[in-house]
Amino acid sequence: MKRRLRMGMVGGGIGALIGPVHRMAATLDGEAELVAGAFSSDPAKSRATGRELGLDPDRVYDSFKAMARAEAARPAGDRIDFVSIVVPNAGHYPAAVAFLDAGFNVVCDKPLALTLAQAKALKRHVEKSGKVFALTHNYTGYPMVKQARHLARSGKLGTINKVVVEYPQGWMTGFIENPKNAIGLWRMDPKIAGGAGCMGDLGTHAENLVRYITGLEIEDLCADLTRFVPTNGLEDDGNVLVRYKGGARGVLYASQISTGEENPLSVRIYGTRLGIEWRQEDPNYLWVKDPAGVHVRYSKGEANLCKAAREAGRLIWGHPDGFIEAFANLYREAFRAIRAELAGRKIPACDVPGIDDGVVGMAFIETLLASHRSRLKWTRMKG
Repeated sequence: MKRRLRMGMVGGGIGALIGPVHRMAATLDGEAELVAGAFSSDPAKSRATGRELGLDPDRVYDSFKAMARAEAARPAGDRIDFVSIVVPNAGHYPAAVAFLDAGFNVVCDKPLALTLAQAKALKRHVEKSGKVFALTHNYTGYPMVKQARHLARSGKLGTINKVVVEYPQGWMTGFIENPKNAIGLWRMDPKIAGGAGCMGDLGTHAENLVRYITGLEIEDLCADLTRFVPTNGLEDDGNVLVRYKGGARGVLYASQISTGEENPLSVRIYGTRLGIEWRQEDPNYLWVKDPAGVHVRYSKGEANLCKAAREAGRLIWGHPDGFIEAFANLYREAFRAIRAELAGRKIPACDVPGIDDGVVGMAFIETLLASHRSRLKWTRMKG
């Protein structure tokens, strides 16, 4: 029987959105247990979170730097095996560097860093450390996304000519009509979120989803970014035209002011033989369309799926898997790599985004910002 991996966490304190999701996903299969954390930049809040989670007070820390030092000093059979970093964007780079340099495997939220330069520097730390680095683009964990990837990568769609990916949300709309209800969310603070707001939060998911499914790489793009909410420090809506290497064309839009929308991330991919469509709000189905107008629905749990899609499904046919299960699939893959690293074996290739995906995501952000500043000029993807 495999022992449980010892998990540490940076961020995810009381009231956090994504921290509890990581904790549920990482422990869903019984492969890991949370044993330590620096849950907030506020030491009192960090300690309160540790108490709520039932942790040993000696392993609840006032800062991630103190945690990295103290955990590295513990005996090998007692220290954490990996850390999950779930703080706002500005904390990703310094926390990841601290734990990599202290000898720990890292799972990190996206986007990778504040700048492309930081992302490249972090990649050097990962390579020097020899440790596992996983980036939680969680939508790649859905079974039907893996089936879409199988169809696209195996050539069944034919030559891909067109991609349309959208990630609209509507939760900021009320602040347009009522500007006195000012918001100070960190996602709209450039010092914390980086150069992009909506596109950093949502657009990077959309870009990653297309690249994961198709393998297409952006050659150049033309971006229009808008700040509709006057109190926002960054854009809350973005529209991007994309030219991919090899000739495919794409449209990517992300928004937080699309009135009435919840979380309908969707992707449509059109090849010379078939087209496919997947929607995150109806995630257990993948639609495949042919030129004659015949629509075939693939369903999660069916026997006709590819191996990766079958293995990603956790419940029997007819019972929906969701957001937590998709997240858990990423952790399960990361754990395969982490166990190999801990055993001194070669780290295997795993179906989970990594440091290179994070670097591409930051290149995407900086390229669309440059295009927007140029007043809609086509801009070559930064390297």
